[in-house]
Amino acid sequence: MRTLIRFTAPAAALVSVLAVTPQAMADDHGPSGSSMRVPGTSVEFSESGARDARTRAIAAENPAAVSATATLCGSGYELEAAEQLPDARRFGTLFTYTRSTTSVSGACAVFDNNLGTAKHMKLKLCPNKAGVACKVDEGTYSQYAGPVKGEGNRDAGWNNCSRVTAIMWSSGVAIIDRAKYVAPCD
Repeated sequence: MRTLIRFTAPAAALVSVLAVTPQAMADDHGPSGSSMRVPGTSVEFSESGARDARTRAIAAENPAAVSATATLCGSGYELEAAEQLPDARRFGTLFTYTRSTTSVSGACAVFDNNLGTAKHMKLKLCPNKAGVACKVDEGTYSQYAGPVKGEGNRDAGWNNCSRVTAIMWSSGVAIIDRAKYVAPCD
């Protein structure tokens, strides 16, 4: 009997590792494709948003904020990224969305104020095209800045390498100053 247990226990452990490992590996790398929805919402991830573990985690923790910011951007927008700013202290959260159809492409950003008190905030979205003006929302907000949104045909520069800047001040000092591309740049 001892011999049977001695061989059965390691075999069972090996089988459990082999059975669990593929799923664990899939979870680490995230889903592929753009048909994945943010849990508890009707908002879809973009393809890169679905692959980004940080964006998926922030969205899963804050489905109400994802739904609200997506509604501000409008229909057809997919969650591209969600980022806690300036870091895990999370004074604010920057949500970026993209839209891409055969006739319209666009980018949208909303900068959520997570401090619970009004702060001077600025959100700026600039296309990757000379001669097209940036979209800016600046003021003192207790909830969010934005949405700032740019749309046009595929050549308008909004979905391909548009850049967003989010700044929040407290007593005249920038406590958040983040600039990034809305979507991965080719």
